[in-house]
Amino acid sequence: MSGEIVPGQVVSGEIVPRESYVPAVPDSSDNLPSIPDSNLGFLSLGLAVTTLAARALWLKEKIWILQALFRRNADKASNMSEMCDAAEVDPRFTALIMEGATSLREVAEASGDLVDAADAMQMDAQGFNDAHESEYRGGYEVVQAMGVQQPKPGFNEVKY
Repeated sequence: MSGEIVPGQVVSGEIVPRESYVPAVPDSSDNLPSIPDSNLGFLSLGLAVTTLAARALWLKEKIWILQALFRRNADKASNMSEMCDAAEVDPRFTALIMEGATSLREVAEASGDLVDAADAMQMDAQGFNDAHESEYRGGYEVVQAMGVQQPKPGFNEVKY
């Protein structure tokens, strides 16, 4: 155990914290497929839009996790400020701790706007995907049933 730093231990005149008050950054191992840059045919465009909707949902979930961490840390900071006030700690430091708690709450609330934007993105992507399916699914299935190779996307595009 020699050389190992443990929470609560004093190192170089500083106490090693027992728990971080900074929320962890969510990992990005979401296992979602990448969105293709080219050759957006019927199926690949549908996959791209579905992926976009899934990423928006993933973003909302990660923001909710971060909001909970910010709120929890704000509550802990408020509690610490109250304890410091009761212990008659210098009011400047107590005020700084309370200011930090207030800032954490404000960040948690402001991230709600980002959740709203991600929610709108998810809904719009789903709406686009539904419209795309209803508009082009029938034609796609007819072409597939014909067994004739079709031109690449953009071949029939009108050039001005």
